[in-house]
Amino acid sequence: MARKEIIVVGGGIGGLTAGALLAQAGCQVTILEAAREWGGCAGKFQRKDFLFPSGATLGMGLEKGGIHERIFRHLGIKVEACKLDSVMRVKAGDQTLTFHADRSRHVQGLQEAFPQHKESIADFYQEIYKKAALIRLLMKELPVLPIKTGKEAFYLLRSLHKKHTVLAPDFLKTVNSLLKKHKLNQCMGFVRFIDGQLIDSMQTTSKDCALLMGALALDIYHEGAYYVQGGLYQFAYQLVEAAERNGAQAILGRRVTSIKKICERYEVTDHRGKVRMADHVICNAPVQSLPGLMDKELFEGLSNRTKRRSSQETWGTMTLYLSLKDTDLPKDFPLFQQLMNPGNSRHDEGNHLFLSLSHPEDRKRAPEGCRTLTISTHINLEGWKTKAQYDENKKRYTEKILRVIRIYYPSIDNAIIELYPGAPKAWERFTLRPSGMVGGFPQTRTHSLFLSLSHRTPLKNFWLCGDSIFPGGGTIGVSVSGYHCFRSITGRRLIQ
Repeated sequence: MARKEIIVVGGGIGGLTAGALLAQAGCQVTILEAAREWGGCAGKFQRKDFLFPSGATLGMGLEKGGIHERIFRHLGIKVEACKLDSVMRVKAGDQTLTFHADRSRHVQGLQEAFPQHKESIADFYQEIYKKAALIRLLMKELPVLPIKTGKEAFYLLRSLHKKHTVLAPDFLKTVNSLLKKHKLNQCMGFVRFIDGQLIDSMQTTSKDCALLMGALALDIYHEGAYYVQGGLYQFAYQLVEAAERNGAQAILGRRVTSIKKICERYEVTDHRGKVRMADHVICNAPVQSLPGLMDKELFEGLSNRTKRRSSQETWGTMTLYLSLKDTDLPKDFPLFQQLMNPGNSRHDEGNHLFLSLSHPEDRKRAPEGCRTLTISTHINLEGWKTKAQYDENKKRYTEKILRVIRIYYPSIDNAIIELYPGAPKAWERFTLRPSGMVGGFPQTRTHSLFLSLSHRTPLKNFWLCGDSIFPGGGTIGVSVSGYHCFRSITGRRLIQ
C-alpha cells in the first residue's frame, strides 16, 4: 500500500508536532517553513553573541502526563528543562505577589496579601482547582472539539464520567461569574492578579474569559512550569530532528504561495515556483492567512465560521529584546515576572508587561556575565495601520515599556548593553502572521470549546492546526491541534 504523502505548511510547534508524529507513523512528510528559523512564535533570533527567544518563553506540559511529555516520550525526544517552585513574581504598585507552584502555598500567599478576603480566596481556588482537575481528567484522552464526526463524539463520550455533569452549567459562565460568586470582583488587586494570568494565556481577562478554559489556565502552572535551557525553540528543533530521523523532509525558506486541489490531491506551490503534490495538507498558519494561501474555490469550501474568523483581527504584541550585564542587574530580578503600570488598570498597551530573563548559567542565550531579557505587551493593531502611526507607536511603546520597568527597577538602564524593539511588522516579516497578529483568538465563550474552530475542515484531507484552532494558543494548545491532525489521518494514539 502506498504511503500517504503529506505536506505541512508552516513549521511552528503545531505543524512540527503533526509532521513528526506522522513521519514516525510511516507517512511521507514534507514540512515547508517560510522563515529561516523553526518554531514560529516560539522561534529564536541571534544578535551578536546573544540569542533571543522570539515569543513564548515559559515551558509547560513537561510534567508526567503533560502533552509535551507524552508527545516527546512517544517520539524519543528529551528536552533540558528545570521545574520552577516559584513560577513568577507579579508587581503591581507597592504590592508584590508570587505565583507559587505549590497550590497550598500559592493560596496562602494570596490570603496574606488580601487578608480581608481570606475565606473567599480559599473558596474561589477550591472551586478553580476542582474544576481544573475534572477538565484534566476529561482531556486525558485529548478529545476533539467541536465534534464533527461520529468517531470524535465517541472519543468525547468515552472520556466522560458521571462526575463531569457538574461542569455542564459552567459552559455559559465566565471567570468573572466565579469572582462575583465569592464576592471577589470588588477586590481590585486580586482581580488584577487573576487578569494578569489570563491575558497571557487566554488572550482575555476575567470579564470575558470562558470559565472552564480560565480554570485550566489558573491551575496549569501548578501542574508544572519550567525554565527550558536556550528557550522553547528547543521544542521545535527536537521535533524537526525527530521528523527527519523518520524520513521527513523539513525545509526552511520555502514560503507557500498557493494551495489548489487537483482531482483528489493537493497542489502546493512555493515562492520559487516549486510544485509539490500531496494526499493531505496540514495548514499550520493563522486562519487569517488562509485567503492568501488557498485557491479561491478551495477557500470557499471551508466552513462559514472559519471564513468569518479569517477576517477577524486578534492581538498584536510589542516586544523589547535586551542584552544585559549580569553584574549591573538588580539582584532581586526573577527569571519570570509581570509588571503592572501603577497608573493604569488595563492589561494591554504597555500597562501589563511579561518579562522573561535568561538563567545566569544559560550559555545558549548569553555569554558568561551576561543575560538576555524579553519583554512583551499586548497591543491593539488598529492603531498601527499607517506608517506615521507605526513609527510613532514603536517609539512611544518602547519608551513606555522602559518607563514602567524603571518604576520597579530604577537602575535597569545601567545593565542594558543593547536594545532591539520588535513591533508588529517584525512579527509579520519573520513569521508571516498577517499584520503581526499573535496568540490566537481570545478564549471567550464565543471562541472556545464547542464554538472554537476544528482541525477538521469540510475539505477532504485538508487540515488545520495552530493557535487559531481548538484548544487555542500556547505551545500546549498548538501541540494538541497538531496531534489531532495526526490522529485523524492515521487513527493512531500516543503511547500511554
